[in-house]
Amino acid sequence: MTVTIQQQMQILTKGCVDVVPAEALEKKLLRSAESGEPLTIKVGFDPSAPDLHLGHTVIIRKMRHFQQLGHRVIFLIGDFTGLIGDPTGKNATRPQLTQDEIEVNAATYRRQIFKLLDPETTVVDFNSKWLGQLGSADWIRLAAKVTVAQMLERDDFRKRYEAQKPIALHEFLYPLAQAYDSVVLKCDVELGGTDQLFNLLMGRHLMREHGLEPQVAMTLPLLEGLDGVEKMSKSLGNYVAVEEPPNEMFGKLMSVSDDLMWKYWLVLTDRPADAIEAMKTDVSEGRRHPMDVKKELARSMVEEFHDEDAAAAAEAEFGRVFSGRKLPTNIPEVEITVEMPTILLSKVLVEAGLASSNSEARRLMSQGGVKVDGEGAGDPKMAVSTGSEKPLLIQVGKRRIANVTIVKTD
Repeated sequence: MTVTIQQQMQILTKGCVDVVPAEALEKKLLRSAESGEPLTIKVGFDPSAPDLHLGHTVIIRKMRHFQQLGHRVIFLIGDFTGLIGDPTGKNATRPQLTQDEIEVNAATYRRQIFKLLDPETTVVDFNSKWLGQLGSADWIRLAAKVTVAQMLERDDFRKRYEAQKPIALHEFLYPLAQAYDSVVLKCDVELGGTDQLFNLLMGRHLMREHGLEPQVAMTLPLLEGLDGVEKMSKSLGNYVAVEEPPNEMFGKLMSVSDDLMWKYWLVLTDRPADAIEAMKTDVSEGRRHPMDVKKELARSMVEEFHDEDAAAAAEAEFGRVFSGRKLPTNIPEVEITVEMPTILLSKVLVEAGLASSNSEARRLMSQGGVKVDGEGAGDPKMAVSTGSEKPLLIQVGKRRIANVTIVKTD
């Protein structure tokens, strides 16, 4: 089946915030169709954390759209730019990653992206191959193509400058290095989040400076996490990991608000925009219940990242636990070892894998989200005794639960 240029534009721009310029994308698609030469699409990922979550997949899914239409997709791992540290959205200089951290995280990324992308046609590259080869004179020539005034047009740099907060000189090199990636790869399109628009436009500028046709800059929205407020982030505990177990993934997605659910449908699925609007109308006019539409969303996500059987089982388990208000089957058994006669419950939650950090554990407790043996545990300073052979049934929210045995060492 032949996909027209207009249909390609509808597929590729679905969910996008910026397409700069849209007419250039249409011209590039037309030229590609006439010549048979695929477009080169680039997305850069700095391996700053070991796990990808659904927020990352907003862009990866758009990469897949290009890939399904026959274009060449480059998943660029920023092993060189990771050493600089992306200053985007930061009000202070970002810590630089070590080479060991970069290598470990990059290996994880390579495994996880193929849950969405085709491993046979995806190009995985590392920008240290060319950025690491630039000498001092090369960097000076590159820096000469951009003014300090241009750099200060970037929102986070400008705000820090006006607030008299320090901006390290090496941070100016980050957008320059990202832009140079586009020059080397001769990109037709670069994708990024809305917070990356400055860097993407810098790529257009630097490509012109090198006598190349500038890339089209396409941005996608930053995805709010499960709290519906902050950007999805592992550090905030409001995320759904790509490799989340099926039951956990299904349950987390069912906690998304009815309003935010529609954005998840738009940017996390391949459902056409008009079909999503039709579902929204059905809900608003009472023909469908939002809970049923949300279950459909959760089921589709689990199917995509696991399989159909796992999705059916996760939905059944959700119905059993949440509709029937029963404990889940196969509650994990966890044993932790301590030296003292008592231990803070917040530390137990972290040791048992029920919270990602002490601060998250204390926050969950103060918000009334933690129960021990069915009783609320709302005091962040609460301690529990060690050495009992009887495990504690600890519940965190509606989805995280474990039987925790605390063993005291002699």
